[in-house]
Amino acid sequence: MVNKDSVQISKKTGLPPGTLLHIGKKRTEKVKFTYLSYDESQFEESEIQEVESFLVDANPSKVNWLNVDGIHQLELIEKIGKLYNIHALTLEDILNTQHRPKAEYQEKQLFFTLKMLGINQAGKKLISEQVSFVLGENYLLSFQEHQGDVFEQVRERIRLSKGRIRKKKSDYLLYALIDAVVDNYYLVIERFSDLIEKLEEKVLVSPDENTLREIQSLKKQLSKLRRSVFPLREAISSILKEESDLIDDENEKYIRDVYDHTIHIIESIESERDLVSGLKDLYMSELSNRMNNVMKVLTIIATIFIPLTFIAGIYGMNFKYMPELEWKYGYITVWAVMIFLLILMLIYFRRKKWL
Repeated sequence: MVNKDSVQISKKTGLPPGTLLHIGKKRTEKVKFTYLSYDESQFEESEIQEVESFLVDANPSKVNWLNVDGIHQLELIEKIGKLYNIHALTLEDILNTQHRPKAEYQEKQLFFTLKMLGINQAGKKLISEQVSFVLGENYLLSFQEHQGDVFEQVRERIRLSKGRIRKKKSDYLLYALIDAVVDNYYLVIERFSDLIEKLEEKVLVSPDENTLREIQSLKKQLSKLRRSVFPLREAISSILKEESDLIDDENEKYIRDVYDHTIHIIESIESERDLVSGLKDLYMSELSNRMNNVMKVLTIIATIFIPLTFIAGIYGMNFKYMPELEWKYGYITVWAVMIFLLILMLIYFRRKKWL
């Protein structure tokens, strides 16, 4: 099967660096712009039609957050890039939904991208969406592939002025959004843990021909999860290592806390992967045990009937002079001997715990 993402990436072959090309699922819905502006005493939220108005209305004394739902319209992304002097290579990374998580400083801006993860309605498949941020001195731009995210709690804290978010600058808003994405990883891992427990019970109780496929599918999903999360550790670490005026020294402790969460999540993923690998071994072992039990029963049956068949074979021979054939109680005696041997063998097997 041809990977569609690989085909899309191959379209960039030979193109100059910074060439804008959307790599991801084709979408036709309208791009949505959501604008939030706030400080400790005031708050404003609106949906804007033209991105230029955000630049005009942006108050340098407030935190200005522009969220873009939809990156499939190149002309809009290019327009945003020109308005905010975003480097062409950064725009290229924003449009590439297959990009690994990373952080990169460009003059007076910080570019950060990571994967926002979820589980589909069936509860068995990992859903991945790329989210990119461009942090400036008093603004934050966020780019999502489509509408729907895990940022509603952050928006609610801004609306209700809960916690310290309204007292902080745009770098704290970036931290809050990254933290929301990372915290959601725990829910994803918890769901996979439930799937592993159910699958383990199925392997022990009633494995079938689909069990191995389910194990392989789960292993594949966990590998995808690992690829999405593992590079995030390095990305967050690079923010802490870089000395920049964009990140307040006081907020570094919060970013370091997200880094710790990322380490814990990676360790949890590795643990889940080990469990799934163990499930495969357990499945093969259980299958082997079941086969051994079947062979054991068949062997016992064959062993029981060997002496009985021997006796029946002897008295099935067509010799004329066999005393037992003329004996009045010969038939009953043969049956008694055969039943006695059967009982004797069953007692022996029971004592040996073969039954």
